[in-house]
Amino acid sequence: MEKEAGPVTAEARPDGPWDEVPAPGRGERDGAGVGVAPRTAGAERTAPRAAEIYRDVHDSPAFREVRRRYRRFVFRATIAFLLWYLAYVVAATTAPGLMARPVAGAVNVAMAAGLGQFLTTFLLTWAYARHARLRRDRAALELRWDTQEMTRGAVR
Repeated sequence: MEKEAGPVTAEARPDGPWDEVPAPGRGERDGAGVGVAPRTAGAERTAPRAAEIYRDVHDSPAFREVRRRYRRFVFRATIAFLLWYLAYVVAATTAPGLMARPVAGAVNVAMAAGLGQFLTTFLLTWAYARHARLRRDRAALELRWDTQEMTRGAVR
């Protein structure tokens, strides 16, 4: 990162490929310290800007479908896991007799349920990876490929 001296304070300017398309409010500063959109030398408005392409992709039905598939799985899985965890905590605090009941040897219901929390975490991770591979990855990769093809000739 380089430091640029500004009228009031020094501002850090990151140098990276993600800064080719500045976000609103970033760029050069005018005399009053207000952000001004950066100028592109010799760039003409014949090709669409990369920001416009990304906005169009964000509004596309394909992108909405990928997000819908992601949200359906994640929200349901999160709610299920939180309910399972809440049930474990509530049972541990309100039913100590039930949780102290032996299951096998020195293992009681509380210990089995606690180990079940860890097992549930691993199963949920596996289910998420499987869901992503089968339901989202192909569509997301196609969307990414199309976006990269569209941004090749975009004005930055």
